[in-house]
Amino acid sequence: MPGSSSNLYGRSDASENDSVPAAPGRLMDLALDPYKTLQVDREADPEVIRAAYRRLALKYHPDGDAGPGSGRRMAELNAAWEVLRDAGRRAAYDAARRAGDAAAASVDPSPRKTAAVRSPAAPRAESSNPLWSPGRSTEGSGYDPARMGRAMGFGSAGPPPGRPSGSVINFGRFAGWSLGEIARHDIEYLEWLDRAPIGRQYQAELDQLLRQAGRRASLVHDQERRGLFRR
Repeated sequence: MPGSSSNLYGRSDASENDSVPAAPGRLMDLALDPYKTLQVDREADPEVIRAAYRRLALKYHPDGDAGPGSGRRMAELNAAWEVLRDAGRRAAYDAARRAGDAAAASVDPSPRKTAAVRSPAAPRAESSNPLWSPGRSTEGSGYDPARMGRAMGFGSAGPPPGRPSGSVINFGRFAGWSLGEIARHDIEYLEWLDRAPIGRQYQAELDQLLRQAGRRASLVHDQERRGLFRR
């Protein structure tokens, strides 16, 4: 079989009209992968390659009535076999294939997709409704939108009006005011302070001021109303 185009059937591997027999220059044609042509692994043993060639040659030999195109397929099988049957030619092909793969990898014209790098999102600035009024009822006596509808920041109520009585608080918009001064200007604030945890230290004074203002009818009623907020 080596060096001749006849094998298996004792005739030419390709028909005259269907294919051109493999030329010597094609033996090192990297476009034709002999391993894929013979359907074997690159590390296959010579015996495995020989068996694969014989199996495919029996299938595609034109004299075996393999159908149209069998001659060209047989020519490809012969070219692949001529490369892999000889240890020297096989080694030369493998070296050329590795060199070609390395060159293609070093010069890759295809654009590479890079993952988009996202910068950390800036923290969202928290905002509040300018009309929000912490702890102040908008219903009931003493609510004056014209006087009370301003910013609720620390000390926003301004300086104390005078005639202080009771404890002086050091937080909120009434910072610096006494409880008695707050009661005369915004009794609803004292009701909120009475329910809030921060107002527990003023419980006795708040209770007295709210009773004087008519906002607390009895001790029993007060305990029932504040049951959810005090323990």
